[in-house]
Amino acid sequence: MKGLGVKRIAAASLVIALAASGCATSGDLTDARTEAADAKRIAEEANAKADRAVADAAAARAAADAAAEEAKKASEKSDRIFQRSLHK
Repeated sequence: MKGLGVKRIAAASLVIALAASGCATSGDLTDARTEAADAKRIAEEANAKADRAVADAAAARAAADAAAEEAKKASEKSDRIFQRSLHK
């Protein structure tokens, strides 16, 4: 699905470049293709960075959940200790 978006960006870049130049020469087409390839590369890099960010966020969420669970256990333990101290 992401690849489709990248291809659309590249195609749109090519169309815009051709429309802006009117009648395109082969040099213009080569330039447009180069710009489209650059746009595609940039979009793919952005997708890769976004994928890494999602993975990092998932790992951070898992670590936070584990820390919250440990904190809950520690709190429950301290509550039990406190309750025992009240009974003595």
